[in-house]
Amino acid sequence: MEMIQLGDVVLHYRIEGDADGAPIVFANSLGTDIRLWDQVIPYLPGGLKILRFDKRGHGLSSCPEGDYSMADLIQDTVRLLEALEIRDCLFVGLSIGGIIAQGLAASHPHLLRAMVISNTAARIGTPEMWQQRIGALRAGGIEALADSVMERWFARSFRERRPLELAAWRNMLTRTPLAGYIGCSAAIAATDFSASSADLSLPTLALAGSEDGSTPPEVVRATAALIRGSRFELIDNAGHLPCVEQPAEYARILNGFISECGHV
Repeated sequence: MEMIQLGDVVLHYRIEGDADGAPIVFANSLGTDIRLWDQVIPYLPGGLKILRFDKRGHGLSSCPEGDYSMADLIQDTVRLLEALEIRDCLFVGLSIGGIIAQGLAASHPHLLRAMVISNTAARIGTPEMWQQRIGALRAGGIEALADSVMERWFARSFRERRPLELAAWRNMLTRTPLAGYIGCSAAIAATDFSASSADLSLPTLALAGSEDGSTPPEVVRATAALIRGSRFELIDNAGHLPCVEQPAEYARILNGFISECGHV
């Protein structure tokens, strides 16, 4: 177990693969931890230094009280990469992780060689929608929203055919610290990177799930269209977490992008 103190937060992270390899960094979605990528990692090519981490308020990382800002989450990530002497990386972010990726690319371009923005957008939802969700969370906890979140996260076929796995992901969601979930929700609510992402030009792969109820394909495609040098890929029969539902296909597309970028 690897932990590091970074300002007001302690982050949990894991490094795998080739210690001297080309760095690839994975950032998780809201309500998940580093296990989000477990099924994709075995498909990755050799020669990569793989970093996964739990953002503040999630997994084994510490959970400061109060609302978080996207600047907090980006700064946490910058401090982690700098402490581990990682730069010129391929950054793979899903949902809020993809927002962090866009913010990093705009504010610290030397840290990113390329990025994958998966099931995300420059702006997700509206401030009003997020404030309503935060109100529901404060009233009833994550449990009150868990079933509706599962419907957005996973395609119907996954929910019907893989009930034990569905239950495990539901457990991960509901065991997320409430303060961390609300804090990160507030960060998403206040973030719109449409203008800054339109100024980006680094190699970018945008991935979407055909049945994503949180960031539908057209939303992901619209964000990809903002970024010069980007391309869009759709994964069929997958929801908001295609790396869980379709790990082999997710990895196939990701590995193609890794090769195109000359990252190994």
